Amino acid sequence: PVSREWVVGFVDEHRELIERIQPSFFEITVAMAFAAFAAEEVDIAVIETGLGGRLDSTNIINPLLSVITNISLDHTDLLGTTLPEIAAEKAGIIKPKVPVVIGMHQEETARVFFEHALRQQSTIYYADSIWELVRTGRAADHQRYKAVHNGRREMYDLATDMTGDYQAQNIRTVLAAAEILEQRGTIQLPLSAVIAALGHVKKTTGIRGRWETLQQRPFIVSDVAHNPAGIEEVMRQWAGVKAEKKHILTGFVRDKDVAAALALFPTDAIYHFTQAQIPRALPVDELQTIAGSLSLQGKTYSSVQEALSAVLRELGEDDALLITGSFFIAGEAIQVLSSLQEAAEDPQ
Repeated sequence: PVSREWVVGFVDEHRELIERIQPSFFEITVAMAFAAFAAEEVDIAVIETGLGGRLDSTNIINPLLSVITNISLDHTDLLGTTLPEIAAEKAGIIKPKVPVVIGMHQEETARVFFEHALRQQSTIYYADSIWELVRTGRAADHQRYKAVHNGRREMYDLATDMTGDYQAQNIRTVLAAAEILEQRGTIQLPLSAVIAALGHVKKTTGIRGRWETLQQRPFIVSDVAHNPAGIEEVMRQWAGVKAEKKHILTGFVRDKDVAAALALFPTDAIYHFTQAQIPRALPVDELQTIAGSLSLQGKTYSSVQEALSAVLRELGEDDALLITGSFFIAGEAIQVLSSLQEAAEDPQ
């Protein structure tokens, strides 16, 4: 993290340019990030696009490797209404003669990626063709897998502190990306180091809200899933959680397909609808109306803090609570719960 003073200094230095071209907040922070990476002389920077790829402000770079995860319907108002249309926007990060890793082979998008890679003379790799993962164990704070390299027919044991079922797709992509960088002599990144690093992702990166267990009893878990594809994965895992009563605290932002996401929620849960404290938040009364049309009934709360405080009073020791719907809902809930837990531990 850069300091507050560094941020102020960057804005002061580029104030005339910022006022003249009126960039978005995201565009300013992308420029700020690139400047910080250059100043610190980072070895490797992992750059995630903000929206799509082709027209994204991060796409001015020429990377060592391009990575595209699975394609789902999201931001359809800007990226397109079909998987091939969205894939074409994502494929905009494929650069001339720079290899590209695709996380998962999807029939609807394969031709789009092939044609883009062909035009750019880029080699394309599918992570799920290179690696297979079989889960061999699970605990509250980690998962264990057998990772099989399909080409070499070699098997490796690995553990990760990322506990979402969907992380298997991401791990395959990580293993494939690291291997290609190593093979091309781009960086020294041996497989043993990658496997070791997967064991402490949360500690190393500070990542939060990815099927994160916040409390064991009653069981509370948070996930930042915010579109139908993500919600579907989370609800599949949530269905396997055993509890006396199952509660869901949720809220969304306006620009998502909320009805399609809510259609994947179970009808037998106890619902608590709320909204994050941001302008993009979908008003809770609108959320309740959409949910009601899908037979999802529950109480409404004007804030995450109010909702979480109410839910905690209701939860029995054998109950479970899922917090999901957006990064903002999960983020606020994690902060609120941390504050409440700290207060309980230190009554003074």
